[in-house]
Amino acid sequence: MWISHSERPLSPDELCQALGVEIGSIDLNSDNRPSIRTISNCGLGLITVDSSAWKVRLVHFTLQEHILANPRLFHGPHSMIAEVCLTYLNFGCIKDLSPALRSPPSTAPFLEYASRYWGAHTRRQPSTSVISLALTLLDGFDEHISCELLLREEFQKHEHWGVYGYNGPIKCTALHAAAFLGVLEIMVSLLKINKWDLNATSSFGITALMWATKMGRDQIVKVLLEHEGVDSHIVDHSGRTLLSWAASGGFGGIVGILLERNDVDPESADVSGRTPLSWAAGPGLWPLGTDEGRESVVKMLLGRNEVNPDTADKSGRTPLSWAARGGCEEIVRILLERNDVNPDKADGGGRTPLSWGARSEYGEQGREEKYKRVVELLLERNDVNPNSVDKRGWMPLSWAARGRNSDIVGILQRHNTLSNTVDESG
Repeated sequence: MWISHSERPLSPDELCQALGVEIGSIDLNSDNRPSIRTISNCGLGLITVDSSAWKVRLVHFTLQEHILANPRLFHGPHSMIAEVCLTYLNFGCIKDLSPALRSPPSTAPFLEYASRYWGAHTRRQPSTSVISLALTLLDGFDEHISCELLLREEFQKHEHWGVYGYNGPIKCTALHAAAFLGVLEIMVSLLKINKWDLNATSSFGITALMWATKMGRDQIVKVLLEHEGVDSHIVDHSGRTLLSWAASGGFGGIVGILLERNDVDPESADVSGRTPLSWAAGPGLWPLGTDEGRESVVKMLLGRNEVNPDTADKSGRTPLSWAARGGCEEIVRILLERNDVNPDKADGGGRTPLSWGARSEYGEQGREEKYKRVVELLLERNDVNPNSVDKRGWMPLSWAARGRNSDIVGILQRHNTLSNTVDESG
């Protein structure tokens, strides 16, 4: 069960300690922990230890397929795993660990997995016993080492360290954790307890409602917005609103919920001047959501009369520039169909949407073909100048050559780009 249903492969030490956890106990008993040799001998040849990766795995991928294709082999596997994880995290020896530790001690090899993945297993199969254990853990969660282990690695993937320069201990309430993890049953239970400030801010100045929005937790956002006393006008340190974050993630369900409210401004700009449409149109620093989701959100926002599709931010970039920069082909197409969008509008640095689309070296890996089609869409317009020069003296062809994108270079050359133009350095 553990090997086939874990969120990632487990090391022998992790698996052995997990199997030694006794549900209902209040502390870890090392005598319950089996050895990896015992586990291997009991596995009837179906499991093995991958010596190169030092992970326990099934002997063949077809066995994994067979187990997952027959869900009745194990009764409530994710609920059972979540219960073990939470029982472990509630042990006295674990709660006594300093929350300032940045990595698990050698005596607690299962701590990292239990901290990071109990929420994922709970989302799959929430049970009464699991919710009860979760509520016990979350009471004083900000002083538990698992708070750091759960959130720090996730935050470091995103924009917070770079934008806010924050590297101190993570502070959050149980409500923040429930919003981040996305377990509706836990959030509902916490709201009934009514112990925590609904508008308390975390280390990054954001509330539980904003965390739920950023993570795309539609149901939790709806529950929080219906709760009296929740501030829906909150902005984070960069001035971004709930709608801004929902738009950048392409979370159409949340965008729809917010646009139905009379107190939400669909044209609100953050400190950099970017509107929700700007964030939906271009790549964000928060790697959630999909291109399709953002396309849907763009259409929703463009359906509002108060949304200006050509609003430039403080750097002079329009939604079209951001869409071209991100290689968002369909969003570029949607914006180009509008008569009130200038397809050749230069930003503060003299860069046009075509210039940004040509610099595909900065896009996500595997999006080269999308950038090519973005350039083709822009060049289909007679009002787009393929020879525009930015303030560095670079043309779109210059940027394409820098990115070594031969397809885009060829396309631009066929449009009579002046290849002998020099930049500011000569």
